[in-house]
Amino acid sequence: MKKELYLMMFAVVGFTGISLGQAQNPECMTNLSIYAEHAKVKNYDAAYGPWKMVYEACPDINKANFSYGERILMYKVENSSGAEKDGFIQDLMALYDNSNKYYPKSFPPSGVAIDKVLLMYDNKMASNEQIFDMLDKAFKEDREHFKNPKALYLYFSSLVDLYEANKKDLQDVFNTYDDVTEKIEEENGELTDIITKLLPKEDAGTLTSKEKRSLRVATTNSESYGKIAGSVDSKLGALADCENLIPLYERNFESKKGDVTWVKRAVGRMFSKECTDDPMFRKLFEAQLALDPSADAYVYGGTLKQKSGDNSGAIADFNKALELETNPKKKSNIAYKIATSYRRSSKSTARNYAMKAIDANPSNGNAYLLIANLYASSANECGETPFEKRAVYWKAADMARKAGRVDPSLSGRAGQAASSYAAKAPSKTDIFNSGMAGKTLSFKCWVGGSITVPSL
Repeated sequence: MKKELYLMMFAVVGFTGISLGQAQNPECMTNLSIYAEHAKVKNYDAAYGPWKMVYEACPDINKANFSYGERILMYKVENSSGAEKDGFIQDLMALYDNSNKYYPKSFPPSGVAIDKVLLMYDNKMASNEQIFDMLDKAFKEDREHFKNPKALYLYFSSLVDLYEANKKDLQDVFNTYDDVTEKIEEENGELTDIITKLLPKEDAGTLTSKEKRSLRVATTNSESYGKIAGSVDSKLGALADCENLIPLYERNFESKKGDVTWVKRAVGRMFSKECTDDPMFRKLFEAQLALDPSADAYVYGGTLKQKSGDNSGAIADFNKALELETNPKKKSNIAYKIATSYRRSSKSTARNYAMKAIDANPSNGNAYLLIANLYASSANECGETPFEKRAVYWKAADMARKAGRVDPSLSGRAGQAASSYAAKAPSKTDIFNSGMAGKTLSFKCWVGGSITVPSL
């Protein structure tokens, strides 16, 4: 259910969306106004009586019956026990169902299912089978509105638990893992797009109050998806290691080799788990190449060449993939991969490709983290004095902070990296002794550019 408060106009003309018959019910109108005012200030005990009257007599008079009703009943659930608590839980379950019945556009099916599952889960009322079955149905029937990070984790976590109890197949686990991680990437991608558009306005100080709220919400939600993504990967754990993947794909290859989705996911999973040395990876890769000779195929082909020591051939394939790819975010990921291929042989080339990744997708925080690492690893190359050499860590820390800013899902890693680099930069004592406080220090090495030494 939507957690935002709905703005309500308590004017003589009444509420928008009120049916004629209900608008003529003065008791509903009066009690609606009363409970809304109580709910606004979180006086849910006082709100309960008038809300219950309106909800039962005029359920579709206003969406507030459901948005405020959830808050009121949730409060009752949290502040009761025994049979009374069970009764409030059942009332809340019914309210979720009715929200979709009366306002289906505002309360879509998957949102209702998620609310019910989370209520049952938090109150220890559901088994793993119930949790999975309800969320699986919601995800498959209304994927678009399945956005709750906690529900996405529960969807996958409950399935893994069922697999470990010998009630589900390993292939089901992998299929759902792919579905969940793709959904997380989609949702985080939409959030980082919002962030990318608003950050320049924030820097310029021109954000409206609405835009400030949008940026805050997008940042918070992106951080949540980042945490959930890590939890999902942890839950999958060793189930996706090469020892499990290879025999599974060998067993299913003949029956699935014409299924492009299965083949691409299998290749992608073996690729991400570094199972590329096994002949099964090449077999799957060749099947994908026949079904879908896309940019991905050149990425995998380049990886095989890289494994065999043909780095120049690998980079040529990666560049071919970069030329073929039209999706900006996928293009960014390919450029980032090329950048990592150069990180040891040519830091300046690695940065160039990292910047191409950022140009294609300004929210590619991993590219910023790579640049930060390249700068930090060049400290001894940049400057003549210890102060000048360590000053590059300020530049590295700044890049790491940018990574967390453009993609809050990386905020944990980015924050740790920034703190680590900042700790290696000159101290206040160093700045004082250098006489450089507030001055500009240029880098004459490949890093280039300059930094302003912090003022004391």
